Amino acid sequence: MTERSVTHSTFVLERTYNATPARVFAAWSTAEALLRWGSPGEGWQVGFDRFDFRVGGGNICRFGPAGGDVYVNDARYQDIVPGRRIVTADTMTCGDKRLFAGLATVEFHPAGAGCRLVFTEQGAFLDGHDLPENHKAGWTEMLGNLDVELRRASAAA
Repeated sequence: MTERSVTHSTFVLERTYNATPARVFAAWSTAEALLRWGSPGEGWQVGFDRFDFRVGGGNICRFGPAGGDVYVNDARYQDIVPGRRIVTADTMTCGDKRLFAGLATVEFHPAGAGCRLVFTEQGAFLDGHDLPENHKAGWTEMLGNLDVELRRASAAA
């Protein structure tokens, strides 16, 4: 039998983007936008089985390194305030192993002509199958990708 354990973790990442809160919020609100910036690592593949951006809706995202393990994140939207915040309850699995259960909050604050984004993840990492530092590294990468996406979209406009 597998040793059972839970590691609790909370981390907060803050970024300031040269885009309005409405534009940054919009980058989280469609599968197409998320697919452009939502890869947690170079060479990783990301796809959605379902995307329903509304309170009570959710998304199922499959992701992982090309040719490697496939992770499934099942997110349920608990709260959405357009241009202000998104709150999701998430679980992550790999095969038949539940790795993680948690809550993610994304806040969008005006910052001059731009947006200060505050991302908070509160997680329970289960049975040693995943680590808080993996999530923090993945979200750090994705929030950097979001900056590139917002700059690309501005240049194209």
